[in-house]
Amino acid sequence: MSFAELGLHPLVLKALEAFEYTVATPVQAAAIPPAIAGRDILATAETGTGKTAAFMLPALTRIAELPRLGVAAPRVLVLAPTRELAKQVTDAARKYAKFMKLNIVDVVGGMPYREQLRLLSRPVDIVVATPGRLIDHVSRRRIDLEAVEVLILDEADRMLDMGFHDDVETIAKCCPPTRQTMLFTATLDRRMTGLANNLLRNPERVAVETEATAINVEQRLHHADDLDHKRKMLQHFAAQPEVGKAIIFAATKRDADSLAEELADAGHSAAALHGDMDQGKRNRTLQRLRTGQIRLLVATDVAARGIDVRDITHVINFDLPRSAEDYVHRIGRTGRAGASGIAISFAGRADRETLFRIERYTNAALAVHVIPGLEPQRPFTAGGRPPSRNARPSGGPKPWQRGANDKPAAQGPRGPRSEHGRSDARPDHSHARREAHGNGGKPVARAKAW
Repeated sequence: MSFAELGLHPLVLKALEAFEYTVATPVQAAAIPPAIAGRDILATAETGTGKTAAFMLPALTRIAELPRLGVAAPRVLVLAPTRELAKQVTDAARKYAKFMKLNIVDVVGGMPYREQLRLLSRPVDIVVATPGRLIDHVSRRRIDLEAVEVLILDEADRMLDMGFHDDVETIAKCCPPTRQTMLFTATLDRRMTGLANNLLRNPERVAVETEATAINVEQRLHHADDLDHKRKMLQHFAAQPEVGKAIIFAATKRDADSLAEELADAGHSAAALHGDMDQGKRNRTLQRLRTGQIRLLVATDVAARGIDVRDITHVINFDLPRSAEDYVHRIGRTGRAGASGIAISFAGRADRETLFRIERYTNAALAVHVIPGLEPQRPFTAGGRPPSRNARPSGGPKPWQRGANDKPAAQGPRGPRSEHGRSDARPDHSHARREAHGNGGKPVARAKAW
């Protein structure tokens, strides 16, 4: 379906035409018409399906068709879980509003308060914010949400995972009860259903069926004996000429700094990206990656959903994520815009259950590979048992198509203990909350299990 058929305002359509956007994605075609009609929206859609335009285009159409009623407060409020995603949404909103005279600002942690206060001192049409920093401004009465006409929650499941449930509900209560609310989430579990029931009124349900993983991403698994084995394999891949730009995911900020330093010491152009960096430095690091000044970026999980660089050839999971959904978001950083990509995961014996959950979620068995000279001593199977019969190969090359440096590993029932301990330990999301908002964010209560 074309955008011209969806009822968008002519100025919005003009901007889409300027950027040569003509055909709507499934989530856009399903969500935009009811959103323009004023309906609340409950949508499940993965990253990469065009959901930003699905909520921003109808919001801009509303602003264009209904004049401001003399109030300088924001009319549209978008909540996003991380600074990177907030910036991505802000950039998209400015692009779609190219021919509209709107003031669009982002309010996120890591950005100087004085600069934010300057931006908020003028009439604002659209605010894109992370919950912690916005709560801070609301509590200090530096921003008024009483005129918000459209409240949008982007990647709401991620916000709950990071412990922002109470903040989200507090912010919603500061907005008028007559507002329109659009909630976008990758998963719809019991917690998310409870939040939707509290915030939405008779919502239009939008569900887009998509593959759990990107079809252009070849997924590979390397068994790791211990931390030293992982580091040697990482140095091996960093030295391979076919590895262009790569994102390496580490579990903690300290690990990201350490790995980036080791790669730089080995002569590679590498840098870390995590929440202890201020927003300006994070933006400069991503820009250096885009321009090729950095080839290897070592990032923590918080950055997984906010990195939008088109020519990433490889994603390397130095540490597996605890969530299968986060695995999908990580590997989605490569294979973008129709290009192919490779996702490489290192896993120790203690990661077996995590690996099994990932394979069950993606319905794909990760192809096991080894590096000659760095073979694992005792490989294992996911979850201590073979993958489901319904699992399909990950799309990698056939055994006879692999090069001499990339052989399939033999399978074995047991493996050595990993230095990371139990794989089924509950994750601590406190570091994620701090990363999302930097030093300026306030501590928030952990979301309750519903």
